[in-house]
Amino acid sequence: MNTAAWLWRLAMVSSAAVVAVPVVVIVASLLGPYSAAWRHLFDTVLLDYVVNSLLLMLGVGVGTALLGVSTAWLTAHCEFPGRRLFSWALLLPMAMPAYIIAYTYTGLLDFAGPVQSSLRAGFDWQHGDYWFPEIRSLGGAICMLSLVLYPYVYLLARVAFMDQSAALGEASRSLGSSASQTFFRVTLPMARPAIAAGVSLALMETLADYGTVAYFGVSAFTTGIFRTWYGLGELQTAAQLAACLLLFVIALFALERRSRARLRFHRLGTRRTARRIRLRGWRAITAVAGSLLVLSAGFLLPAAQLTGWAAQHYQDIFTAAFVALLGNSFLLAALASLCCLLLALLLGYGKRAHPGRLEAVTTRVASMGYAVPGTVIAVGVMIPFAWADNTLDHWLQQNVGLSPGLLVSGTLGALVFAYVVRFLAVSLQSVEAGLTRIRPDIDEAARSLGHTPLGVLRRIHLPMLRGSLLTALLLVFVDVLKELPTTLILRPFNFNTLAVRAHELASDERLAEAALPALAIVLIGLIPVILLTRNMSKAAADP
Repeated sequence: MNTAAWLWRLAMVSSAAVVAVPVVVIVASLLGPYSAAWRHLFDTVLLDYVVNSLLLMLGVGVGTALLGVSTAWLTAHCEFPGRRLFSWALLLPMAMPAYIIAYTYTGLLDFAGPVQSSLRAGFDWQHGDYWFPEIRSLGGAICMLSLVLYPYVYLLARVAFMDQSAALGEASRSLGSSASQTFFRVTLPMARPAIAAGVSLALMETLADYGTVAYFGVSAFTTGIFRTWYGLGELQTAAQLAACLLLFVIALFALERRSRARLRFHRLGTRRTARRIRLRGWRAITAVAGSLLVLSAGFLLPAAQLTGWAAQHYQDIFTAAFVALLGNSFLLAALASLCCLLLALLLGYGKRAHPGRLEAVTTRVASMGYAVPGTVIAVGVMIPFAWADNTLDHWLQQNVGLSPGLLVSGTLGALVFAYVVRFLAVSLQSVEAGLTRIRPDIDEAARSLGHTPLGVLRRIHLPMLRGSLLTALLLVFVDVLKELPTTLILRPFNFNTLAVRAHELASDERLAEAALPALAIVLIGLIPVILLTRNMSKAAADP
């Protein structure tokens, strides 16, 4: 191995090791001492955290599967008015973070909201004269999360449905199965891997959520970590709670893989897309109404309410405070997305230029942060950074007589590092996808002309990867803008972002004022959704 290849491999391994530190620190906390605060949590609320997290996962899993699979099958296999529009519009709820939709529906459905106020005015009811479902509850959190996370299932299931050959359905029908029997016995089982992957992504987002469960008062692991850290001042105990949450994620991965370990799905022959079922009469009306209901509940209604509230405070757009929020948010997102892109290029191209088992393992290790909730990563970043600050401060006091205070933790550097750990996989996936579209013989031809691997990357690959690099930047940029728990824990003192400010205002029940930063996040969040819909329209064989 030449020196350049050795140095590149060293850089890859070092980067992956640094990125893995927060997760390793969290897992190692389980081996440390357990304080009296841990025993108190174990005796009082730990069971609530476990039960509520399991119920959230169960409810969101069922909700996203029902919404995602049904809408995916309708748009893939049926023809009805507005199908082309719904096929991409049903992805729009991905732009709506769960905590923002939670604020919006609370303003609509709470006791003082327009819905209950209209009911009391119309029927001359008073408090206690009627029953209305409580939005701030575990059931409410399940509904909010299901409405914004079902696109994960919808996107993957729709691709799987469209990729199935018409011959399978025709063979089933020729053997006497009805349309519904064919769906449940053939179509659905063939799409099971894609559906399971989509539900798993939704469940990981559910476990990572903090804003929704905190605002609705649901005791889950993410809220417990915040209470333990900020309420009890127990960082070690918070890390142990974070490790329990991480075990949930690992168990989720293991169950999903085990559930389909022996299943094998193969396409036989050339794919021939089935003709869509043309819906007429009440069936067409039902399909349109169902699709519109899901789209309205997940995006149109919350977006309209946010727009209405934001219009009441439009003058705040021109204030220095809002400009500062935008500047802070864009600064963090730009720094994090650029760092993720550079690391993704290092790892992705290193794996291509120097293929081997070590490089493959390195990229997997560097990518595992995306499966870890932001709360867990934030705690995992704070512990080693705080240790480094305390160690340096103690050494300087002993040897120089100076106390510099916090040099690493509580800075933008710590926050950006946490973002890199959390979202590096997003950039790496885009970069690797772009590299796979470049034929290997191009590399060989360039190397035969005397170019080094770095020269091949600079002169050939980077120009050909412009689209993939831009996609990687935008996806991480938007993810950082929406990220709430990591920012809440690690942000410097008196440093706010759009997500943090929206959370603070909503927590103070100033929902109308929270609408402006929330709407800004939603509008920026539409960027990756537009990219997805463009890719769908290009890739799908959808006449």
